[in-house]
Amino acid sequence: MDQEKIGKFIAKCRKEQGLTQAQLAEMLGITYKAVSKWESGKGLPDPSRMIDLCNILKITVNDLLSGEKIEEKNYVNKVDDNLIELQKQKQAMNMAVRICYLL
Repeated sequence: MDQEKIGKFIAKCRKEQGLTQAQLAEMLGITYKAVSKWESGKGLPDPSRMIDLCNILKITVNDLLSGEKIEEKNYVNKVDDNLIELQKQKQAMNMAVRICYLL
């Protein structure tokens, strides 16, 4: 997943909804700095916030993780790609935790 692409997409969708970073943050119960971090590509929304974020931005989670609106004909393939990528990231994080634990 391309964090910068996702961040730009979040910013674009937020602006289309006529929201400021502060307004979006308030709706999600987080700080505007978190929204800024997402939009600058320095982090991704916590999975526990993704559904609410997508509802506010009127996009799907698949759109969010792809960093673009997905056409219906490509939707299933993108879901598969995004699930595989999430699994890879989870495995990498688990490995990093194990290595830190061993040190």
